[in-house]
Amino acid sequence: MMISIRGEHLEVTEALRDYVEKKLNRLDRYFEAPLTSDVQVKLSVVKGLQTIEVAIPLTGVLLRAEERNSDMYASIDLVVDKLERQIRKHKTRTNRKIREEGGKRDLFKIETSPVTFMEEEDDFELVRNKRFDLKPMDVEEAILQMNLVGHSFFVFSNMDTDSVNVVYKRNDGKYGLIEPAVYK
Repeated sequence: MMISIRGEHLEVTEALRDYVEKKLNRLDRYFEAPLTSDVQVKLSVVKGLQTIEVAIPLTGVLLRAEERNSDMYASIDLVVDKLERQIRKHKTRTNRKIREEGGKRDLFKIETSPVTFMEEEDDFELVRNKRFDLKPMDVEEAILQMNLVGHSFFVFSNMDTDSVNVVYKRNDGKYGLIEPAVYK
């Protein structure tokens, strides 16, 4: 596994680098062949919290996890746990799909140890459905409306592009805009 570690507002010491590599290399046991993709790790300090972001590109999916804690080593442990849950969930879905389609071999190693994992639910329960009229507005007005209702995102009809957009509040306190891509 190739691991690229970079620090932002934080010096990546050799001990920290070794700890990240040791913990992330534990994930190799879930794969039949060693990962050939480059795992991206970003260590930073955000609002006094030690933050780690990890992105693992796999065929057809990107596993990504982020964790914040007052201790960087705790953040690393938590992010690896989160990635393990994602891998197990993806592994279960992928292997089920291969079995249903008559595939010859599993993409992931089959667990042979007596340890059993609690699999996360594959079904998603929809608990609420809302409908509302989308008033045409510009991005600035949408941000004001979002802040008015106290939500972290706001769906609106962009008067400049005549498409449905979403504005959202980022963790750094700034705002983001999601626009649909138009394929022709």
